[in-house]
Amino acid sequence: MAFQLKAASDQHLAFARTLTQHAMGDYYRQYGLVWSDKGFDSAWAGRENWLIYEGDTLLGFISLSRHARALYIRELHILEAFRRQGAGRWVLEQMIAKARAEGSRQLRLTVFKSNPAKGLYQRLGLNIVGEEDCFWRMERDCRSTPAQ
Repeated sequence: MAFQLKAASDQHLAFARTLTQHAMGDYYRQYGLVWSDKGFDSAWAGRENWLIYEGDTLLGFISLSRHARALYIRELHILEAFRRQGAGRWVLEQMIAKARAEGSRQLRLTVFKSNPAKGLYQRLGLNIVGEEDCFWRMERDCRSTPAQ
C-alpha cells in the first residue's frame, strides 16, 4: 500500500498531542525540559497539520509552518509500531517537493541533538546550519535536485 497525507482537523489534536508527548518524552527528560499541553495546543492551532496514513491505518502526523521563503517542519511523528518502514522518508520527500512547488528556498526543521532521526534528515540533504542548546537547526536548499 502507498502512504498518503490527509488534512488534520481539531478532532485530531488529542492524538497528535499524545503521540508527540510520547515520542519526545525521553528527550524532554534528558534535557530537563517541561512539556506543556497548552503550548502544544496553541502551536497546533496556528499550523498546517497533516495525518500520515498507509491505507486506512493512521501512522502519525506532520505539522508545518512558513516563514519568509522557507517551509518549516515543526513536528513529524510516527507511531512506534510503524517506524523504520519508510513512512518518515516518504513524508520528508513529499515536503521537499511541496517546498519546491510553493517556491520555498529551504525546508527547515529543528531536531534534538541526541535524536537518531538526524541521520535520516542528513541522508535526504538536510544539513546542520546552527544549534540552540539541545537542538540542531537543519535545512535543505529546495532549489537543488532531490537527494537519492
